[in-house]
Amino acid sequence: MRKTDAKVDIDRLHTSSEVLRAVAHPLRMKILEFIDRNEEINVNKIYNTLGLEQSITSQHLRILRQVNLVHTEREGKYIHYSINYDKLGNAVDSIQHFLAESEA
Repeated sequence: MRKTDAKVDIDRLHTSSEVLRAVAHPLRMKILEFIDRNEEINVNKIYNTLGLEQSITSQHLRILRQVNLVHTEREGKYIHYSINYDKLGNAVDSIQHFLAESEA
């Protein structure tokens, strides 16, 4: 086993792995891509346009909310979703930093 002096922020790496785990599901990727194309969209439009069941869509959105990958804003009875690009970017940066330190 190779010894390394890498300074790894375990908390950031763990958070990043949770984000990647959430993004890794094909249906969640499809939902994120749809939100990205629309900038902000309500849950009804998501499941109607993508042809999904409301309960399935809500379950996947819950997972994305848990890792803070989407922002929510309530407007009356509608909840609008948008992507938290900062969170996604931080996860990518943390993983790239870890990989760079691991290779050094």
